[in-house]
Parts: sequence; C-alpha cells; structure tokens
Amino acid sequence: MATKKPRRTAERILEVTLDLFNRFGEPNVSTTLISAELGISPGNLYYHYPAKDELINALFGRYERSLSELLTATENVRNVEDAWLFFHMLFELIWQHRFLYRDLNDLLSKNRKLETHFQNVLTQKNQAMVSILSGLKQGGALTMQVREAVPTANAMVVLLSYWLSYEYVRDPRNALEPERAGEALMRGAFHVLGLLLPYLEPASREHLFQLAGQYDQAEGVREPLHNSREPR
Repeated sequence: MATKKPRRTAERILEVTLDLFNRFGEPNVSTTLISAELGISPGNLYYHYPAKDELINALFGRYERSLSELLTATENVRNVEDAWLFFHMLFELIWQHRFLYRDLNDLLSKNRKLETHFQNVLTQKNQAMVSILSGLKQGGALTMQVREAVPTANAMVVLLSYWLSYEYVRDPRNALEPERAGEALMRGAFHVLGLLLPYLEPASREHLFQLAGQYDQAEGVREPLHNSREPR
C-alpha cells in the first residue's frame, strides 16, 4: 500500500497561517504563534518565510491566481441561475481567504505589494461584472442601457469587496465563524444580484427570489422584498 508523501513544510506553513489569519485576523497572529501551532522552531519558519509580509504575499498570490481563473467563468453567464452559481463560487473563494477582506484597509496600509496588486484585483472584478451584465443581456434576462452598466458593475464590486466587513459589523463575535459561512455567502450572493432587480425581466426576477428561497437561511429575504415591489 502506497503511503502519502509528507507535505512540504512551506505548504504546511501557508495552510496553518491561512487558518490562523482567518480565525483571529492577521494583526492578531504573530510568527511566534504560527511556529507554535506548527510545532516548529521560529528559525524553521523564517527559513521559508523570513518576514510576516512574505506569508501574506504568498497567500494573496494563491488567492489572486484562483480568482483570475474563476473570473473567466463569467463568459458563460447567460441567465440568473448561472449568475447565482458564479457568485456563490466567488464568495466561497473570498471566504477561504477572508482575512484579506476582514483586515483589508489595515493590510493595504502596511503592505505596498498588496496595495498595488489589490488594485488589479478590483479591475479584474469590475471587468468580470461588466461581462456578467453583458451576458445576462444577451441571454434576455436583463434590460439595461450601456451607460447604466459601469456604475452598476462598480456597485457590485464594492458590495463584493466589503460584504464580509458588513457581516462582521453586524455580529462581530460570530459572523466570520465557519458555521456561519453558508448564511453569509447566500446573503452576499443574493444582495449582489439584488442590485440588478430593477433591470431583470419579470421571469428572471422571480427566478432569483425562488433561488434564494430554496435556502433555509433565507428567512426575511424573499418575502418582504417580493411583496413590497409593485408589479410591472
């Protein structure tokens, strides 16, 4: 029976660091804590990552590569269900690297590389949102003028980038705990797509509410919004 090869130390360090950053927030995690969690000496940690910023940059690099790959999927979005699936996948990726969004402003103020690269991330997200709007329009789900696409795409990016911060402010003690992931991701996906409600064709609008209503945690989302809207 073949045995698994042991994971490389550098990879283990990144996995443990990501878990600690996500659980406690990057500012609250020291390299001493990381090495203790791994059961290795600080010197061993420094051999692979001589500074904490290098750990942050390595984790951000993995996130950036995964994000670039995922954003290509926007080319295939043609209806609300496609968009719903895409935003769930995007929020899952953001959740896996939530320390970046939880402490975003603090990280950018301290890390020049992250500052410049995150600007590129915002540009990529913006282009992806424009692609989604274009695809939904081509698929007949969306009625939107060209001049409305750019501000709508910008608003979608803002909501994507700060949704977890909003969740955290609502419930600082519990919002970013793993057991709350499903709720937070569902709400995020719904509210990003909710920006399109004024532009969605009636059947697509109803389908979006149906998709959100399939989730047990969608309480208070579907009916109030659905009932408060005047029929076209």
